[in-house]
Amino acid sequence: MKKANLNIGEFTVQDPFLLAPLAGITDRAMRSLCSQAGASLTYTEMVSAKGLWYGDRKTGSLLAIGEEEGPVGYQLFGSDPEILAHAVSVLSGNWSGYAGDRRPVLFDLNAGCPVPKIVRNGEGSALLRNLDLLYDCISAMCDASEKAAKVIPEERTSGRPSAAVVPHLPRPVTVKIRRGFFRDEDVAVEAAKAAEAAGAAAVTIHGRSREQYYQGEADWACIARVKKALSIPVIGNGDVMCGADALRMMEETGCDGVMIARGALGNPWIFRDACALRRGEERPAPPADGERIAMLLRHFNRICADKGEQVAVREIRKHAGWYTRGMRGAARVRRQVNTITDAEQMRQVFRLLAPDAR
Repeated sequence: MKKANLNIGEFTVQDPFLLAPLAGITDRAMRSLCSQAGASLTYTEMVSAKGLWYGDRKTGSLLAIGEEEGPVGYQLFGSDPEILAHAVSVLSGNWSGYAGDRRPVLFDLNAGCPVPKIVRNGEGSALLRNLDLLYDCISAMCDASEKAAKVIPEERTSGRPSAAVVPHLPRPVTVKIRRGFFRDEDVAVEAAKAAEAAGAAAVTIHGRSREQYYQGEADWACIARVKKALSIPVIGNGDVMCGADALRMMEETGCDGVMIARGALGNPWIFRDACALRRGEERPAPPADGERIAMLLRHFNRICADKGEQVAVREIRKHAGWYTRGMRGAARVRRQVNTITDAEQMRQVFRLLAPDAR
């Protein structure tokens, strides 16, 4: 397999394995653990461009990038070109009210989310039903990124945050799409070409339709068709559950990179494995139970540091189910964690599965 770098505009990804944006999951804790395991690029949870337009502080809380993280992209959702352009302008800048000192390396437009409340607003995968609007959204975001790179720094104004930034290279704009909206529909090539014409620096394609959600098998042949039709990089997504799957997707489709979603849940080692296999090495040994629990504890402690123990106790429950999948006694622990409200008690329950874990 060729080992060329993945170039997204001016940003270079050396190992082409990316953590997908996942609502309620890819916070700072999740991103940092996956980047340390080998993910060359991670993404925030979906960020509402409209929320930024109206100055919603909860929306802004999704944008903080930790010093311990690798490169991070912001994934935005919306369907109004003006509002999306405003989001790119603001988030290209140095206004610390949202993201602190660290900046994203790119902006990604979500045109694939299948969730009904998103689709009803004409956002997410609904954009696949209006490719002219998809083009306009991407074009507006690209223009905003270009303009933001030329703005002279100035003080933040009152009201809505200023888009003024320190001059820099424009951050690339990418888009994530699905094969189509309806179950048997395939508009991926047409949508991807529209994105490329609008200025997108890369396209990620999930090989399912919106109506499929995550059912059935992802259509990797669709990814191959998109790759053949475009001159910009294509990133494949769907049914990558181990490092070997990531390499197989690249071989079968010719895609330039692989975005991993469900395969990374409770399993940051998937990136380590994919990188090793790409280097021609043997797959590393699977993590022992003690290593899995140690990682779960690290994950929990990072959420505690970022969000406080009360929030962390609630949020770690779903992760505990993923990390302990298949472990002896895991079902009992999963039942327990759903009733625990104390952080130290949560740690003690985890250690019952692997007493030596730290």
